[in-house]
Amino acid sequence: MDMNPLLLLMLLMLWSSGLQAEVKHNSTEFVRLVGGASRCAGILEVKIGEWRPVEGLHWALKEAAVACEQLDCGSALAIKDRQSSYTPVWRIPLDVVGNGSPLTEFASSAISGYTLDLTCSDSVRLLNGTSLCSGRLEVNYNQSNQSKQSWTSVCEDDFDQQDAEVVCREIGCGPPSALQGALYGDVGAPVWSKEFQCEGHESALLDCRSSNSTRSSCSPGKAVGLTCSEPIRLVDGASRCAGTLEVKIGEWRPVHTFRMTLKQAASICKHLNCGPRASLKEKPTERPLWAPRLYCEITYFSAMGCLKHAIIISSSWAFPPVLVLTCSDEWWPAP
Repeated sequence: MDMNPLLLLMLLMLWSSGLQAEVKHNSTEFVRLVGGASRCAGILEVKIGEWRPVEGLHWALKEAAVACEQLDCGSALAIKDRQSSYTPVWRIPLDVVGNGSPLTEFASSAISGYTLDLTCSDSVRLLNGTSLCSGRLEVNYNQSNQSKQSWTSVCEDDFDQQDAEVVCREIGCGPPSALQGALYGDVGAPVWSKEFQCEGHESALLDCRSSNSTRSSCSPGKAVGLTCSEPIRLVDGASRCAGTLEVKIGEWRPVHTFRMTLKQAASICKHLNCGPRASLKEKPTERPLWAPRLYCEITYFSAMGCLKHAIIISSSWAFPPVLVLTCSDEWWPAP
């Protein structure tokens, strides 16, 4: 008996969606980090028939965050492209990675001398935020079981400003600028069962003292939402509002010059709590640096957007120019 074509199409669509869900659910079976200090650090590899490293050219923390999530790890902390002898790799389109698709979905075979060394947090992560330095806080309470990670939300009443300072430092961001319940979505079960008692100097949240919480659940609107400032600074200038522009992505590096306007520069000055008048120049450097993608000024309307989301690992250029920014010293008025 012939099957109705419409019914056949519906069955195929259901099968396809189920297959995609299975790929996403089982993504940790096909993605791994090897050679690092923990399961959340090392060379990124993908299995499509066989395990191969992922080509590391042009990855940013934005794409790294997707890989960390598919690995069931925490926030992306650092990326490095490693140069080695040419070897078979999987090449993954970065626009696909940025959309959150499984890393295995659009990978193609290639030969490359670059692989990707990725470090994710194995204990904390921020979800649903507007940048890599914001989101709803989750803590991994099952680190001893390498095969099954268990992430929990944190209740606002068990978390304070000093705890927030530790989390922001741990994920490589600047000091906390906002701490508010349900700022980035409400809590789902389970909930962290301890109250953190950080002193503010610890390097990781789970290094802090804690005590048993009196709460077995978290009231609606009480899941910790955290916003940390972006890790951007000016160094080697005449004041804190002048100098070489540096960004921290695992480590501090100067920023390669790109087509920044004075208006964009003023937005960075404001972010640094400096005055609005800005001047720009460039100078050569022998240091490793970060470079915005070529289409950055088209994709993002502000310099902060470029610096936060579109930083790539620079090639080894001979004395490439870096940005030197001078802001006026007067403070911006409080809003």
